[in-house]
Formats: sequence, C-alpha cells, structure tokens
Amino acid sequence: MTSRAATRPLGTVTRGTTNPNRLRRMDRWIAATHGAELRRAADPVAVDLGYGAAPWTAVELLHRLRTVAPRARVVGVEIEPARVAAALPYERTGLVFRHGGFEIPIPQRPLLVRAANVLRQYEEGEVAAVWQRLCGRLAAADPATGSQGGLLVEGTCDEIGRRHVWVALGPEGPRTVTFATRLGSLDRPSDLAERLPKALIHRNVPGEPVHAFLRDFDRAWAAAAPYASYGARQRWIRTVRDLTADWPVTDGPMRWRQGEVTVRWEALAPHA
Repeated sequence: MTSRAATRPLGTVTRGTTNPNRLRRMDRWIAATHGAELRRAADPVAVDLGYGAAPWTAVELLHRLRTVAPRARVVGVEIEPARVAAALPYERTGLVFRHGGFEIPIPQRPLLVRAANVLRQYEEGEVAAVWQRLCGRLAAADPATGSQGGLLVEGTCDEIGRRHVWVALGPEGPRTVTFATRLGSLDRPSDLAERLPKALIHRNVPGEPVHAFLRDFDRAWAAAAPYASYGARQRWIRTVRDLTADWPVTDGPMRWRQGEVTVRWEALAPHA
C-alpha cells in the first residue's frame, strides 16, 4: 500500500493572494522568448505552479501562450485542495487544474513551469533544492532539433504587477535574471530590489554581485536623466544601453522598450 507520506504533495501552502493581470509582464516575456519552443513542440504543456486562491493567472497564461502557440495547454497546480476545487468550474479546452506541489503531478515533462510568488515564503537555503527538483521535471533539450528544452520561470512581483524580477532556468539550471517594471512608477531601478526572488533578495548587500548591479543601474539611470524629457521609456533604454558596457545583458531594445532588461545569471549569482 502506498503510504500517505509518499503521496503527499511537496511544498507548503502559500498565502494564495493574487489579482487579475498581475503576471502580465512575466507572461509576455515568456511568450516572446519561449514561444518558438512551444510552437514546435508536439504537445506544448505549461504548468502554473501555485496559482493561488483564484485561478486568474492560469486562465491568463493560457490566453497569452495561445497567441504565440495555438496548441499550448496549461495545467494549474495547487497544493491546497480547496483551491483546486474552486478552480474546477474554470476548466476549458486546454486548461485543467490538479492537486499537487513541486513534484508536478502530470505524466509528461512540461515545456514551461511558471512559479510566481511561490518561493517567497521559503528559506534561502531551500531554493536550490526546489530549483533542482523542478528543473528535473522539465522537458529535456534535444540537440538534433535545436530544442533547448523546458523553461522554469521563478520570481516575485508586487500585488498589481508593476514591478517584477524573475530567474529563468533550463534543465541544466539557471540561465538569466529579468527585471521588469511599469516605467511610470519607477523612481530609480533599485526600487526593484524589494521584488528580487528568494535566491537573491538577501544578497542585496555590499560585496554581492546583485548589489553591484543595482548600484550601477542607479548610476546609469542618474546619468541618463537628460533623456527623461523624452519620456521614461527613452531614459530606460539609454540606461540599459550604458549598462551593457559592464554587464552581460542578453536582450535588446525591443525588450527594453517594454521596461525590461535581462542579464546572465552567472553575473548576478550569489557568492558561495
């Protein structure tokens, strides 16, 4: 007989707070950067892990993914059974809800796992093991087809989605860190520090790479002040362009215009 412990979902219940449209910045980035991977897959399955007390984020993820990958399917996974029961009326073609946790209780390996505002309540020392487990469930890379495999996107945002920072990980581990904001709400780039994911938020101290990055970001923002007369977007673009001299920024003006910048994980990874 299978023991109760063996079948218990992995993880703990989150606060479950969510709002419609909260994860729009993350979703749009996923659609732009991972859409081609989803389109060429035979069965493009995405998981909204820990969607919370209401199913809005899973419903929205399906809509946004299908704009770039019409065959995409979404599975909302929640560790709290009552939340799963409440979400069932929202099921539709391409969208289902399942009870579970970090084990990802679906038979196939997903091409995407989105875990937004899930690890915030965990200890920093627990993050690496969770990342490893989730990356181990992703679809594998296939050099023969050029596939880079599945993507885990894990991060934190404010309650209405104006400020968001996330880490993107592949089957091999972390790849990049993205900072995204509604530019009109920004006083300076280091305002995003309060939304750093758990792996980085306690490392925003002198001597750590993420602290140095945010310091340089603020300095570049101050130097770009003359561009503010053309609008916050132009100031941000100039700021990020200056950052590329010293930091491995992986994206370009098309994403910068959205109030984003993506940097290689290795440049911001915490010191041991």
